[in-house]
Amino acid sequence: MRKTSNLRPWAVWSTAALTALTISLSPIGTYAAHAATEVKGTTGAVQTASTTPARNTSIPAVPDSSKQSALPNVLVIGTGGTIAGQSEDATSFQNYKAGTLPIGEMVDALPDKQKIADVSTLQFGNSGSGSYSMADLYDLSQTVDKALALYDSVVVTTGTDTMEEIAYFLDMTVQSDKPVVITGSMRPWTVIGSDAQANLYNAIKLAGSGRTTSFGTVLMLNDTIQLARGVSKTNDYRTDTFETPMLGAVGYIDEENIRIYRAPARALKPEGTAKPVFDLSKITKADLAKVEIAISYQEAGGGAIEGFVSNGAQGIVTSGTGAGGISRAMGQARTKAIEEGVIFVTTTRTGSGSVYGGGKGIIAGDNLSPQQARVVLMLGLSFSDDFDTIKKWFETYGTPEV
Repeated sequence: MRKTSNLRPWAVWSTAALTALTISLSPIGTYAAHAATEVKGTTGAVQTASTTPARNTSIPAVPDSSKQSALPNVLVIGTGGTIAGQSEDATSFQNYKAGTLPIGEMVDALPDKQKIADVSTLQFGNSGSGSYSMADLYDLSQTVDKALALYDSVVVTTGTDTMEEIAYFLDMTVQSDKPVVITGSMRPWTVIGSDAQANLYNAIKLAGSGRTTSFGTVLMLNDTIQLARGVSKTNDYRTDTFETPMLGAVGYIDEENIRIYRAPARALKPEGTAKPVFDLSKITKADLAKVEIAISYQEAGGGAIEGFVSNGAQGIVTSGTGAGGISRAMGQARTKAIEEGVIFVTTTRTGSGSVYGGGKGIIAGDNLSPQQARVVLMLGLSFSDDFDTIKKWFETYGTPEV
């Protein structure tokens, strides 16, 4: 790939204006590079899918010019999302088509990137985040690990809707200690005041700095650095949507200043000794377990659990009231499912707080969100069918106390 060029700052907005003009002259929805799309509008997100689109997992070679450069080599892997969104016009903040613009063009449009890193790109896919299957995430994780064998660090761009799950899946499976930074945006690339350009630029800066070596996967949005574990999307529109309840962010980027104020337990261990146990090279995509989430509410029935079990679920996460409580009907359905070999993890629907205890066939999810607890349970069941082993993984990898 050619050496990145020094584009003037207005190049980003020239690209946005040109894209907006192009959109105004052609129908929305003509982009055909992916089979699954996410369309945002006043009625919310709509996802459609036909066949599973092919994912590009071919790692580009590091350019010779980059090998000779003193700057870090960063690979940006694009998967689509709002950050790659093409808006109806330059002021359509909610009316846009996610996963449209190619990551190569987006990176080329960033001004002054040649000051912080030598950047290459890979278009893994171009879809809304919710359109990716767990098998896709298997491929994405393997691609990140292979890329880190060549590059100093990797940035992954995704949609924000399921970013906390994608990030945590990478955090629990990528074996390299090199920095992995995930980013996206709440506004499409082509609108005025978009956070897309700043988020991508800062993600590259953070990845190239090496400051998050051995941190696992981190999020970089809104000038804020968050660990993958515990982070949650808390608002459907605001640019400061990502927060880590109870624990907070780990650091911030303010132009040239990268500040890290706390570190995960794995960063305190000798390099190479804190690799996640979930090495995907040891299993196939077909080994990925089926795990579902059932939420409790006033007089919740047991039908969801019963349906999940009949549909082949090997594990179920309950999103309970308060400290993980579920209704009587759900409890009865859970007891029956445990007798059939299904493993449960109990979490809270409150958005923060820790769940303790457990019991026969039940593992406490600590302060993991239901969706992130599902990731751990799915990986656990993919590598073992032993309850005590999976429980131990929740108590160590799932609850990484210092």
